[in-house]
Amino acid sequence: MHVVVALEGELKVTSAKGTAHAAGVVTTPNVPHAIDSEGAEVLLVFLDPESDAGTALREAMISEVRLLGAGERTKLRALGLEPARFVGEGGVEWARGAAAILGGVQLPRRKVDPRVRRVVRRLRESAPGDDLSLEALAASVDLSPGRLMHVFTESIGIPLRPYLAWLRLQRAAATMASGAPLTRAAHDAGFSDAAHFSRTFRRTFGAPPSMLRPRRS
Repeated sequence: MHVVVALEGELKVTSAKGTAHAAGVVTTPNVPHAIDSEGAEVLLVFLDPESDAGTALREAMISEVRLLGAGERTKLRALGLEPARFVGEGGVEWARGAAAILGGVQLPRRKVDPRVRRVVRRLRESAPGDDLSLEALAASVDLSPGRLMHVFTESIGIPLRPYLAWLRLQRAAATMASGAPLTRAAHDAGFSDAAHFSRTFRRTFGAPPSMLRPRRS
């Protein structure tokens, strides 16, 4: 799923229902659509449909494509629309607030197992070359691999492997957005090489990672 918000102006959204103009749009997974944002700066937020935020929004939506009004954009702006807001723990709280605004629901707050907190901390603090295999992570918190997968999903809302993949993409994207070259961003995030990062980024976002490079004035 994704949430697209025009920071100013409007988007032109085309779907099976036709074309309309709106301050933003939320779409469920695998829905053909097109967004024309010419002349507008946009914020694009991807949500795993199996996460708490994705589930809450999906169940609350009355159609596959939900247009957002100016009033909803104002409420989202109050949550913070700066890209840095979504890196780290702040992204979780933003998703909770957005689900309440866009879906009219309040996300349940999961009780996170202390062992899962340790795993998440280890993932976020990991360095290139660290062993982040399921076996190594499970051993670090005295759990079997199978039990860790179960407890992690129960605590976080998405399985461990997709979470790690998103974390790597997030880390690489943040590094590139700061001005670092693609090869360094891929290496620092744990990708095997720049080509692997590029393929994963394009498959996930539908665009090359070069779009993250800072604009030159």
